[in-house]
Amino acid sequence: MKNHLRSSEPSLDTQAVHAGREDFAQVGCHAPPIDLSSTYPLADLEVATESLEALAMGAPTAANAIYSRLFNPTVARFEEALAKLEKAPEAVAFSSGMAAVTACLLAAKQKGGSHVVAVRPVYGTTDHLLSSGLLGLDVTWTTADAIAEALRPETALVVVETPGNPTLSLVDIEQVVAQAGSVPVMVDSTFGTPVLQNPFELGAKMVLHSATKFLGGHGDVLAGVVATDEEWGAALRHVRVLTGAVLHPLAAYLLHRGLPTLPVRVRAMQAGAQVIARRLTEHPAVERVLYPGLPGGDPQHLVGRQMRGPGTMLSFEVRGGHNVAAQVLRELQLITPAVSLGSTDSLIQHPAGLTHRVVSPEARAAGGITEGMLRLSVGLEDPEDLLRDLESALDRATLLLDDSEPLAAFG
Repeated sequence: MKNHLRSSEPSLDTQAVHAGREDFAQVGCHAPPIDLSSTYPLADLEVATESLEALAMGAPTAANAIYSRLFNPTVARFEEALAKLEKAPEAVAFSSGMAAVTACLLAAKQKGGSHVVAVRPVYGTTDHLLSSGLLGLDVTWTTADAIAEALRPETALVVVETPGNPTLSLVDIEQVVAQAGSVPVMVDSTFGTPVLQNPFELGAKMVLHSATKFLGGHGDVLAGVVATDEEWGAALRHVRVLTGAVLHPLAAYLLHRGLPTLPVRVRAMQAGAQVIARRLTEHPAVERVLYPGLPGGDPQHLVGRQMRGPGTMLSFEVRGGHNVAAQVLRELQLITPAVSLGSTDSLIQHPAGLTHRVVSPEARAAGGITEGMLRLSVGLEDPEDLLRDLESALDRATLLLDDSEPLAAFG
């Protein structure tokens, strides 16, 4: 007799709805509850003391919560949900994406290393933090195929971001892990999301998300989260306890509430991005479009192998450089000129002037970040409406600027 029950684990879509909600029946609720307590009653001093010692050293749970900087059940439920989506044993949430990046670097340093190998491009503030010397780490910038040559005995961490911000360049995670050997690899997967890739399964030790972006998805929360194993989870929690970079319970609630729609949002945005990317390649004011879903946009053929789709983000360069790019932003009516990404509405920004302004001009140029580049986060609007807005802004920008040659009308 055939067993019609499925033996495999639930799909991503199902996990996104149910992960982190396993104790809801016990708690007596259906929607995610919010525990805003800053402190908790101590039933027994000895038990509380043991719990305090365990939590301070990074234990994920203990017999007594003690204090919300050490443990909060609302935050813990979101962490459990994200860990399941990333197919990792644990996740640790932080007050922002940069707090999460900082914790990864400090945890690596605490394990005895003073050197980091990093591959550009990465988010501008991550680049700036690594280059600033603030954390007392020596950083070697290299390419994805030369990581092995950059390693030293004191190398504590390899840092990559894929898809890269803002050029959408892809890095072969398995190749990076193989080159790194025993050195742990941290992958910023903010652009990829758990919907499109799972770097932990490919050997990455830490998978980082600026949860402000797609995981939050509605432009109303600041957060960061790292999916990892038990050893690094304890190290990251220890850093979080010491630095106080804990995620607020209300933010954790908003993130957990938004996870059920994450797969639907990402796939719908991706469908729109594919349409927009193709059409922008035809506009005479556009020099080039950077998007993994275009011919030549994925030279390593990682979409379909590492990623389950080309994503929702794209960048394009306008003819005429900075002045034309700035005018395009002024002319837009529907798309919001703003930093950040992954929201339900479409956002566009100028990386060289904003998110990557803190990166040296030489590093920006080496990473392919030009003055004419605009980065577009495609939202849930009708792509035809977004295209009309983009095309009209591009047409008007090139006509209004005196130093731009008139371009043929876009039909």
